[in-house]
Amino acid sequence: MCQSLAGAVLALEASRLARNNRDWHHLVDLCALADTVLIDDDGIYDPKLLNDRLLLGLKGTMSEAELHWLHCRLVGGKLEKAQQGTLRFRLPVGLVYDATGQIRLDPDEEIQHAVRQVFEVFAPTKSALAVVKYFEEHGLTIPTRLWQRERQGEVVWRRLRHARVLSILHNPFYAGAYVYGRTQTRQRPLPGEAPRIKGYTRQRKREHWPTLLRDHHPGYISWSQFRCYQDQLDDNRTFDPARHRGAVREG
Repeated sequence: MCQSLAGAVLALEASRLARNNRDWHHLVDLCALADTVLIDDDGIYDPKLLNDRLLLGLKGTMSEAELHWLHCRLVGGKLEKAQQGTLRFRLPVGLVYDATGQIRLDPDEEIQHAVRQVFEVFAPTKSALAVVKYFEEHGLTIPTRLWQRERQGEVVWRRLRHARVLSILHNPFYAGAYVYGRTQTRQRPLPGEAPRIKGYTRQRKREHWPTLLRDHHPGYISWSQFRCYQDQLDDNRTFDPARHRGAVREG
């Protein structure tokens, strides 16, 4: 187009050629430079003419605003369904959706037993690493549900890792609670942070969860047990010895 080999750019709707005004105005500038017109269902626009440039700019601004409104409606719809406990997403292993869309314990008793064993070992030991050692010493594995397209829904058994124990113990769904909004994403980097396109995600504190429905579905532990386990895990931290006692060790 910059070599003046194209006389026109045709589209079903000119404002849909880009998702943001930066790309849209760049196209308009290129068309004006190459003496190329823009054509859509509403008419023919010459980017060299002021009136046509104003109209093209207005179309681009309205299109960008429309995408913002659509995003807000979609997010609002998700929040409303989450507050009702009907928003569906991937459940942790040991929990499944039944035919009516309700959350139930996995009908596979072997999977149930493996998940229960994590909580049963953690209760007396009060250490996630102790759970890993117990599984290693007894040759036990933990089920993992795959989500790849070719093997979606398939359950495989793997060695228990420390990060997996923490993810199970920190998950409120195992306590029969429906939670939405456990993480929060911000786009603006803090001083010293490298910019990220997808933003920065961090865990919210339990008291800041926007949606929490207790006794929403059957669980492996009670809500009071879950809270005790969270307090214990928080106390096991070692990065701030003035505030945390650390995990119980031998002796």
